Amino acid sequence: MATKKSPAAAASKKAGNKLTAAKPKKVIPAYDKLKPYPLAEAVELLQKMPKAKFDESVDVAFNLAVDPKYNDQMVRGVVTLPHGTGKVLRVAVFAKGQAATDAKTAGADVVGAEDLADKINEGFLDFDRVVAAPDCMAIVGRVAKILGPKGLMPNPKLGTVTPNVAKAVKDVKGGMVEFKVEKAGIIHVGVGRRSFSAAHLAANIKTLVDAVKAAKPTGAKQTYMLRLSISSTMSPAVRIDLSSI
Repeated sequence: MATKKSPAAAASKKAGNKLTAAKPKKVIPAYDKLKPYPLAEAVELLQKMPKAKFDESVDVAFNLAVDPKYNDQMVRGVVTLPHGTGKVLRVAVFAKGQAATDAKTAGADVVGAEDLADKINEGFLDFDRVVAAPDCMAIVGRVAKILGPKGLMPNPKLGTVTPNVAKAVKDVKGGMVEFKVEKAGIIHVGVGRRSFSAAHLAANIKTLVDAVKAAKPTGAKQTYMLRLSISSTMSPAVRIDLSSI
């Protein structure tokens, strides 16, 4: 007498008979993780890496022979990348009168003075960078405890406290990036997207490297740059030969 199979067993057998297509494996191109490659070759290797389903950010990491706990070894600055970063940044501007009008014309997303400070105190933080005219810094001071911890405080050394707020807005929107050394002498900076051409990525990287070189502090050792590498959001890093830049 045949044994009647349970519905669960029948469903299991039916599922087991189905053929499922195996997902193709993402193949990482063969390369030496410890070898520094010329800039053009390093960028080409990165572009051959498997891509994610989104347009990944491309980042550069520097290892510098500095200790930022000493003032004469701090490395910090800004530079405008020739081909931008691929990111759309929202800019808030503290300005009055004609400067406020100029900021709006330049493309600022939020412009104000006391009213903008009041909004920030109420929780408004829908912006990525802050620019301020010098005559508004007293107003900015009212929200310094909010902006400071988030890295949003405008700084004259970084070009974000300036009488020419319109130019600052255009610079930020056009690809101006800030670099600052962290503990262990490391700097991380975004230089574009995977959708950028190899030539545009290489040009952005060279511009950034030149700016970091120019920012060499007085207390830095003779061998200032130790290592440089490039990676995207989901890819392993590729080392870059500093002598090729």
